Amino acid sequence: MTKPCAVVLLSGGLDSATVLAIARAEGLECHCLTVDYGQRHRVELEAAERVASALGAASHRVINLDLRTIGGSALTDDIDVPKDQDPESGEVPITYVPARNTIMLSLLLGLAEVVEADQLFIGANAVDYSGYPDCRPEFLQAFGNRAS
Repeated sequence: MTKPCAVVLLSGGLDSATVLAIARAEGLECHCLTVDYGQRHRVELEAAERVASALGAASHRVINLDLRTIGGSALTDDIDVPKDQDPESGEVPITYVPARNTIMLSLLLGLAEVVEADQLFIGANAVDYSGYPDCRPEFLQAFGNRAS
């Protein structure tokens, strides 16, 4: 019998490290995917590699997909990162990368097909989603319904 398998979107941040730890604690063989989308915070990519190794991921792949070509975000474009964002404003912050999680979840689904994983894990904090449309619980639920 083969070990249950999952794919984990691993950004290198706290949320994705936590879900990888949860998946591993559940006894899942985990294949991690990190997306180098041209983000300014390059340290995230190095952290993802360390986390995958430390938590015993079966594999860790990095895809280069330069979202700077699309632009429109302070994380990928030549736009200053504001220091005083108001999360209660209801506006989508300038640090939102257009369709980032949609794109990454689609790539994760592709990896799941290749490694024959039946579970997808993404760490998106529903309490602190910062107004990003593709971090909202409704978005993640809708994607989960489509992917299953």
